[in-house]
Amino acid sequence: MTIDNFKVLTPEEKLKELKYSGELLGSYDRNSENNGPKVPGDIFALYDFWVYLSDDEETIIPSRRNPLPASEEV
Repeated sequence: MTIDNFKVLTPEEKLKELKYSGELLGSYDRNSENNGPKVPGDIFALYDFWVYLSDDEETIIPSRRNPLPASEEV
């Protein structure tokens, strides 16, 4: 699966992909919009890209780069 294929999945399908094919790399606090408080969540490795999943599972953001510093990976 490519990042572009992942982007067109429904939220339920994205969660299923993370559950069965994703590798949890660690916790990550994502910057929110408009300088608001950081949003807690996790970073997953999935195929050849990474995915941020908020703790409430409402925000699912794929990325072509790993936002975790190499020293933070589990």
